[in-house]
Amino acid sequence: MAPITFAHRGARLDEPENTIPAFRAALAQGASGLETDAWLSADGEVVLVHDATVRRGLRRQRVRDLTADALAGHGVPRLADVYAELGSDFELSVDLKQRAVARPLIAVARAAGAPERAWLCTPTVDLLRELREHDDVKLVHSQRRRDVDAPLERHASDLANIGVDAMNMHHTDWSGGLVSLFHRFDVRAFAWDVQETRYLRAVLAMGVDGIYCDRVDRLMAAVGEWGG
Repeated sequence: MAPITFAHRGARLDEPENTIPAFRAALAQGASGLETDAWLSADGEVVLVHDATVRRGLRRQRVRDLTADALAGHGVPRLADVYAELGSDFELSVDLKQRAVARPLIAVARAAGAPERAWLCTPTVDLLRELREHDDVKLVHSQRRRDVDAPLERHASDLANIGVDAMNMHHTDWSGGLVSLFHRFDVRAFAWDVQETRYLRAVLAMGVDGIYCDRVDRLMAAVGEWGG
């Protein structure tokens, strides 16, 4: 089965990252998934932007201090608007930038009819444990291998026991053996920051289940070559 092809912050080399035009361009180029980052605005909307602040001129303002309408003036979309504009026929990987954004995000995904295609990512295992009460969304532990405290076999077992769906590590942290290890526990293997063709081919050969890349054209070409 082909891996999920996540366009990191959309087609960010073609359009401003984490914007509806970038997401639309990524899907048009064939990406099966989008990657983004979520915060709560001052008025409680789920908004999509990587940094904790936005800039206008020389002034920086915190995302959490601005309303969704004000953030829209900075090019920051609401998740609800992404679904309204693009539908829900894609996988959506979301880095939870605040603990408080998780449950509102799930509510938005449910309203769009796509909770089972929402992949909630965090380095915090305790948050994943809390969120597992929501059985209609996917949970992802995103962490560098060096920052996982337990041996990886025990970690894979722990994630499986919690009900976490995937482990997401930097592509250099994975090997074919580690992918097989997580698969033994029914935990999928996701690889991020896979930018060069040689690395894309390497993780495809390992059998990863999801790939995050900035270059959607390169990603789709590599997956097409591998599938052929």
